[in-house]
Amino acid sequence: MVAAIKGITGTIGGAVRGVRLGQLGSAADLPFNLKVLAEAGIIRPMGPGELLTVGRTLHRWGASPAAGLISTAARRPDDVALIDELGELTFAELDRRSNALARALIRAGVSSSDSVAIMCRNHRGFADAIFACAKLGASVLLLNTDFARPQLLGVIERERPQAVIYDAEFEGLLEGAEGEDPELTRIVSWAGEGEAADRLRAEEAIARNSDAPLDPPAEPSRFVILTSGTTGTPKGAQRGSPESLGPLAIVLSKIPLRTERTTAIAAPLFHSWGFLNFAFGLALGSTYVLRRRFDPEATLKMVAEEGADALVVVPVMLQRIMELDPEVLDRYELPSLRVTAASGSALPGDLAARWMDRFGDNLYNFYGSTEVGWATIATPEDMRAAPGTAGRPPHGTVVAILDDDGRVLPAGESGRIFVGNEMSFEGYTGGGGKDVVGDLLSSGDVGHFDGEGRLFIDGRDDEMIVSGGENVFPREVEDLLASHDAIDEAAVIGVDDERFGQRLKAFVVVSAGAEIDEAAVRDYVKENLARYKVPREVAFLDELPRNPTGKVLKRELA
Repeated sequence: MVAAIKGITGTIGGAVRGVRLGQLGSAADLPFNLKVLAEAGIIRPMGPGELLTVGRTLHRWGASPAAGLISTAARRPDDVALIDELGELTFAELDRRSNALARALIRAGVSSSDSVAIMCRNHRGFADAIFACAKLGASVLLLNTDFARPQLLGVIERERPQAVIYDAEFEGLLEGAEGEDPELTRIVSWAGEGEAADRLRAEEAIARNSDAPLDPPAEPSRFVILTSGTTGTPKGAQRGSPESLGPLAIVLSKIPLRTERTTAIAAPLFHSWGFLNFAFGLALGSTYVLRRRFDPEATLKMVAEEGADALVVVPVMLQRIMELDPEVLDRYELPSLRVTAASGSALPGDLAARWMDRFGDNLYNFYGSTEVGWATIATPEDMRAAPGTAGRPPHGTVVAILDDDGRVLPAGESGRIFVGNEMSFEGYTGGGGKDVVGDLLSSGDVGHFDGEGRLFIDGRDDEMIVSGGENVFPREVEDLLASHDAIDEAAVIGVDDERFGQRLKAFVVVSAGAEIDEAAVRDYVKENLARYKVPREVAFLDELPRNPTGKVLKRELA
């Protein structure tokens, strides 16, 4: 294997003019990156013609999404790239479609110095838009499909895109988005019969314009991903395309994705987790399987019918699947599924165990944030040994637990989580950033390490509740309540209290067919946790308010 890798790197570095070993990572990380990328099948023996094609594409387009599509379309033009509710698209078809859509944007006055907002669910139109912008060099603003109108208009006013590509169902939300600028170009990516009839459709734009290749832009596209906004207005976190395949190697060292397999992405593509897997799929030459809306049984059916090797989800999706009737779950064994990759919100330990007991030890929990990228990754072995863990830092990643004075805390003690890696964001588009200590960036969470170096998340650093002089992080109480047989899920917040400063209030969703009252909820906490962690109020809800990635919207509870 080592000899083969040396031969490949020698060919890449010497035979193809302009392709640098630096595109495979720094010199110090090169042996690690080469080993991981070779095991995944990304680095492999190539014929001279294929090697020249890949080399030229990387040289001209860098590590952008455009490079992944163009090179794969040249090598595997007739292979299926994407499957959605409209059918299949090959890599060559995706390449040509995005060329034509990029030319439509150019004709509408969009240049490489502009930005394009994308508000699409999981379907081919999202891919068309991303690749078109990458070929044009325009910046991309990924809009949350669950935005309320004030949030949406506020973000558009702040970011000022030149065009918006969107699904027709969001037409009403976008009313007035132009403000004082009538030049905002609108292109409808997905529409039902009679919807947005007077707007330019993406399919029409693609049909009207040439699909000939474009020249690479002077600078690659930048991507603005919005924070979840669970406790306030979403911020725009900006980042560029990675300079090398190093970040991919780091993730693949923990999550064993492989090339030319089928990946079902159920997580929203506009979210950092969905988009990260979309980007990794390009490097892997994956076939994407997408559905516009998440449905628990339909997701299992999608994985089974398409023989998906990987499923990308947020934890609430796993929860909804595991809530299906046992006879429904029994219909799906999913023998092809090797990787279930989850991220976006906390993954309760009992949920991880129930999933793996049913579908095998294929679950990987990715902990990070829009700002820091990744921090830790939990393997199935980690979650079996320590339920609820967020895992360990992967190669080249530093995670430190710091006190308020920036001192490193020992294992077992909770503090603020700070992360160092090569994919931290470049700052918020509206100005400002996260707290920094040395070269480490705050994740915005509080946590602790156990004695084996596994990270546990205790809660958000802005969610700490001080009740009667005691510090309480809601996560511990929420996890305990969710473990009760009569409770499906729970959320805990702090509310003002004249005597204690703050008191805990729990919001509880009772399991179907079960009964539990406020006294029983409080007694359960009292039996298992310290007295100051017992909620003084309990409210019962039909469901918790969540954003599309499953995070509880505590501002709505408050």
